[in-house]
Amino acid sequence: MRLKILLGTAIATIAMMEGYALQPSQAIQLQDGTVYFAQPPRLIKAVTTYNDVYVWGATYYFTVSLPENAGEPLQRITINQREGADYVRFDLKDSFAFEGNRSRKGQKLGLKDATSDRKTQTLSLTFDPAISPGKTITIGLKPLQNPTIAGVYLFGVTAFPPGEKSHGQFLGFGRLHFYSRGFGFSSPWLFRDFWR
Repeated sequence: MRLKILLGTAIATIAMMEGYALQPSQAIQLQDGTVYFAQPPRLIKAVTTYNDVYVWGATYYFTVSLPENAGEPLQRITINQREGADYVRFDLKDSFAFEGNRSRKGQKLGLKDATSDRKTQTLSLTFDPAISPGKTITIGLKPLQNPTIAGVYLFGVTAFPPGEKSHGQFLGFGRLHFYSRGFGFSSPWLFRDFWR
């Protein structure tokens, strides 16, 4: 008898959990109108195609996953350089985004706006339309040039749902490491800079 009760309780608990998991999540909205994600996106990975200092032609990729139960779409992402001896400037008109990751590129995503604030070392990318929950996306940024000073560079990534009063959810740091492998005064990259 006791075993039947325990088994029945276990089955009822599992059924309730499954029923709860299937319920769509609602966004959280405060009385002042501020909108939050019910379940925030996650920063999956940050990587660069070239990690030598001074190099031209690199692309920095930031992959973000928006869970099914986010409650709100993803409208905007900001990327803020928090650490690194050299300020990395980006060619924002060449910024792009797509569904999936670098190895599985999907549909291209629309970017309505891309801006940069040198004072705060932050760039902002607005999606048009906003990204629906349940998708993984990758943002590609083109630096004008890789940093001139080797070391670890940290880029803080923050995601925002739609709305005039949307709360930014900090997703973590994208960590890129740049190396100076044999770059000295004989480097052709340095001479190229010198003669420009």
